[in-house]
Amino acid sequence: MSVFRLLVAAAFSLAVAASPAAALAADPAAALSPDQAAAVEKLIHDYLMSHPKVLEEAIEHADAASKAEAEQATKAEIVTRREELDNDPTSPVLGNPKGDVTVVEFFDYRCPYCKGTYGAVAQLLEQDRNVRLVLKDFPILGKDSVFASRIALAVQKHGKYGEFYKAMFALKATINEQSTLDIVKSIGLDPAEIKKESEASEIDPIIKRNYDLAKAIGAEGTPAFIIGDAMTPGLVTLDVLKTQVAAARAKLKS
Repeated sequence: MSVFRLLVAAAFSLAVAASPAAALAADPAAALSPDQAAAVEKLIHDYLMSHPKVLEEAIEHADAASKAEAEQATKAEIVTRREELDNDPTSPVLGNPKGDVTVVEFFDYRCPYCKGTYGAVAQLLEQDRNVRLVLKDFPILGKDSVFASRIALAVQKHGKYGEFYKAMFALKATINEQSTLDIVKSIGLDPAEIKKESEASEIDPIIKRNYDLAKAIGAEGTPAFIIGDAMTPGLVTLDVLKTQVAAARAKLKS
C-alpha cells in the first residue's frame, strides 16, 4: 500500500472514530459514498500538496518504526540462538577462549569490508585480553569464497586456523584457489592434503549452519558482528568494537 493510501486510511479511521454512526459500519466502503470517499481523498491530496513536509515526516516515522521493529526482532532471535552463536564446537575461536565477552563475526575471506575491519578486530584482541572471538565462515561472494572457507575449516583440525586467518587477511593478492593453497603452504601444511580434507562430508554442513544462522538473525552481508544482544553490520572501527564490548561487559555485571 502506498503512503498516500495509508494516509487516506488513517484519515478515514479518524472520521470513523469521530462519528458514532459510521463506527457501526462493518465495511469501511459502506460508511462513505463513492463521492464522499473521493472528496476525502482530494482533501488529503490537496493538504499534502500544500504541506509536503508532512509526507516526509510520515515516511521518516514509518522508516524509524520499521527499523526499530527489525532491531527488536534481531535481538529476540539472537537471544534464542545464543548457544549456536557462541558455543558451536565447529566454530573457530580466537582471543581468550574463556573471555567474559564473546564477539561473533560472520565474514567472507574475499569481502573487502571484512579485510578493512580485520585490523580493528586484531587490535581489539591485542588490547582486551578478555575478549573471545567466535568466527563464522560465511562465504557469500562466489566459489572462491566457498573454497577458502572449506580450506579454513580443514586447517582448523590442525590447530592452525588463527595463522591461516591472519595470513589470508594480510594477503595483498586476489584470493582464489591457488592463493589460498599458497597460504596453506606458508603456514607449514601440505596443500594437497588440506584440499582433500576440505572436501570431507562434514565441512559443508558447518557452512550451511552458518548460512541458516545468519538468515535467522538477519545478517545479509559481511562482516556482521554480534556483541551482547545487538548486531552491527558492515565496516566498523576499533572504537565502535571497544564501546560495544564495554557495554556488553557492563550488562553482564549489572
